[in-house]
Amino acid sequence: MSSRRRAREIVLQLLYEADMNNCREDAAAKKFIRSRLQGRKALTEFAFQLFQGTLERRAEIDRHLSLVATHWSLPRMAVADRNVLRLGAFEILFGEAPGRVAVNEAIVLAKRYGNKDSTRFVNGILDRLLKSFEQGTLKSLVDDPADQSDAEPETESATTDTTMGDSASE
Repeated sequence: MSSRRRAREIVLQLLYEADMNNCREDAAAKKFIRSRLQGRKALTEFAFQLFQGTLERRAEIDRHLSLVATHWSLPRMAVADRNVLRLGAFEILFGEAPGRVAVNEAIVLAKRYGNKDSTRFVNGILDRLLKSFEQGTLKSLVDDPADQSDAEPETESATTDTTMGDSASE
């Protein structure tokens, strides 16, 4: 497993915990990340930025995911899938890695932590998000985060049918 993949896995665990307990403690999260990554400074910073950024932009990320996750509300999704999607969406919208890399990394996490249908589910939603983002059809609040509370979601995003399929390939 690559170092960055391991960092993403740790971030997913923290996002899951924050989602389930509706809490966030940056100091404890950073300590957890540092211990799990054995003190590797650059990797710890990478992981903490993913964690912190995903939580700070969670409302915006959730709005974007809601636009492309047709027939699925976020509360209806499995907790692991929802947080894999949030992490992947953060990397697509705000991260340094290419969007396709973010999607592929999310699929790996979904395969490991989700159910048999999670890989197809995550791939479908993040693929639509990536295409909409690249085409400029997904309203982005990146340039004006102060305007997030008044923004209306874009309605012209891709809205193809989202079925989870028979089963995910393992």
